[in-house]
Amino acid sequence: MSYSSVSRNRSVLAQRMRSTAKRALSLHVPVGRVGKPLFASLYRLHVVARESIGWATRFIWYEPLFRSQCERIGSGFSMEQLPYLLGRGELRIGNDVRLSGKPSIQFSSRYVSRPRLQIGDGCFVGHNVAITIGDSVEIGNHCLIAGGVRISDFDGHPMDAMKRRDDLPADRDQVHPVMLGYDVWIGHSAVILKGVRIGDRAIV
Repeated sequence: MSYSSVSRNRSVLAQRMRSTAKRALSLHVPVGRVGKPLFASLYRLHVVARESIGWATRFIWYEPLFRSQCERIGSGFSMEQLPYLLGRGELRIGNDVRLSGKPSIQFSSRYVSRPRLQIGDGCFVGHNVAITIGDSVEIGNHCLIAGGVRISDFDGHPMDAMKRRDDLPADRDQVHPVMLGYDVWIGHSAVILKGVRIGDRAIV
């Protein structure tokens, strides 16, 4: 058998195998009129089980762990997942605060011994919000912070290029507190940098 015949046979075999795999991947469990009520009931059961397990995990595990790291948490607090918490600092949370999804909070003790984050009453903090504190970040009452927002009171690296080469932290004089007033709305993926003060009822 010639080389070209072998190559042709392999090509035909490969095409058949791809076609068979494609048909196999397109298979599904038929629902139809008879099966639809059954699978609809199973779907509702799945949702109830998922929400029940999620609630139990929050109540028994996530929330007690998070509360143990806070100086104060007011009444009416709610959360969904355990926030990513790095470093140690003073964390104070007011009444009726809701943490959605999985926000992250990072304290840096390079500049002060107890960096401080304060979240006022009635605030909402969205999923994937990242707050980095070298000195102080204060969020006033009834603020809405959408998902993906970044808030930091210092730069991640020094301004001087040679210090960046040496992997040194930002200078102390480059750390400036951040303050949000009351009823502030920070939109999705906004970035709030060091020294920023946002007035009451502002929208960013």
